[in-house]
Amino acid sequence: MAILGLPEEEYFSYGHRACAGCGAAIALRLITKAAGRNSILVEPTGCMEVISTPYPETAWKLPWVHGAFENPASIASGICAALKVKGREDVNVVAFGGDGSTYDIGFGHLSGAFERGHNFAYICYDNEAYMNTGIQRSGSTPYGAATTTSPAGKKSIGKEVWKKDLVHVLAYHGSPYVATASIGYPTDAYKKIKKAIETKGPTFVNILATCPTGWRTPTEKSVEIAKLAVETGVFPLYEIVDGRHSINMPKDASRLKPVEDYLKAQGRFRHLFKPERNDKAIKYIEERVKENLHRLTQCAEKCF
Repeated sequence: MAILGLPEEEYFSYGHRACAGCGAAIALRLITKAAGRNSILVEPTGCMEVISTPYPETAWKLPWVHGAFENPASIASGICAALKVKGREDVNVVAFGGDGSTYDIGFGHLSGAFERGHNFAYICYDNEAYMNTGIQRSGSTPYGAATTTSPAGKKSIGKEVWKKDLVHVLAYHGSPYVATASIGYPTDAYKKIKKAIETKGPTFVNILATCPTGWRTPTEKSVEIAKLAVETGVFPLYEIVDGRHSINMPKDASRLKPVEDYLKAQGRFRHLFKPERNDKAIKYIEERVKENLHRLTQCAEKCF
């Protein structure tokens, strides 16, 4: 990553047990580089916890606390309170978890921590399903995706509801900084994570992280597909700073590619094209993507 102008120091060590092409492992490298040495990390159970700490080994080169699936925001809140009592304002507290922990199981704890205004950054490595426990659908799983608990079939489209808009939910909590990022654009992701860490108060970054196992994609195309999510508008990049939106799509995403390009690249959407093409579902997804981009553009032109 040094070639991208990012710090050379690696705080998430090589030799962990992540699957080949794991987008979440890339996300953790970016998170820890942005956090730096003087940080305390908090992580719940999930893919990245399992692959990074098989006893007696660890991939972590920073202080790291593991908690239950629902607890990272609560643990981070306690660490913030302890540091405050000790008069330590020079330590970064960074919590992170997958979408299962963040969007679903730990949402209540996350909401409470943001409502109380604790000074920590929370990063969701969003691979859009419960990948650690068998590829079950989560609140982040996109419409039409096939998972083990939202299987596609003659009478099923896959997941039948749209992805939860957690970024705006936390913005409405009064967070001074929330953003979206993608491992396909590591420099943008690093800058946003660093900004979240350096901004006082509870902050949030949702970083899209490809999962070759759950998405049914080639391991060597994880970064390419994460870029494609942005280039098609399926996963737009934006920030909300003190209630004001700004869309920061890269130059190569200024002219959007067809949404179909993104869907066809993944086995979890294969049923939309074979054995018969489902034009109704494909059109619905395309329209929702356009609608979402239009809404974001309007928000960027007005005060939140």
